[in-house]
Amino acid sequence: MIELIQQAKTFANDAKGALLKTFACVPDDKLSWQPAETAKSALRVAAHAALPNAFFAAILRGEGLPPAPPEELFAQQEAAEAAITTRQQVVELLERGTAEVQAALDALTPELIASTVETPFLTAPMTFFMTLPGLHMWTHASQIDYLQTLWGDMEFHM
Repeated sequence: MIELIQQAKTFANDAKGALLKTFACVPDDKLSWQPAETAKSALRVAAHAALPNAFFAAILRGEGLPPAPPEELFAQQEAAEAAITTRQQVVELLERGTAEVQAALDALTPELIASTVETPFLTAPMTFFMTLPGLHMWTHASQIDYLQTLWGDMEFHM
């Protein structure tokens, strides 16, 4: 069990590092740039990657998500993303949220690890949710890396 927890912690920390590294390579004048009106900017992608860590930590602690329909949770997420307007806010949120995930992983019991978690979005084993923070941050780090190619930066930043 301890090895499984350590692997999840390392995965989350490495993913945070990749996200911070590629996000740091976004020039200030491109932070809010969008390839299309309906697309997200690097700032919004990074905010989207950082915000759910508090929810992931709650799931890991066995608390679950707030009892609300998925549409309402998505709307709250959108509003929270839009409220983040600076690089520093994202960085602080990523650091704070990842620390919260790390603490929740450290507190996992064998019973919680063996449990199945039901959310408004999916039902999955706790072991899936142990890796979700890392997976989520890696995925969105890749999106930012792709956005960089759209303005001609062909360097791999993660």
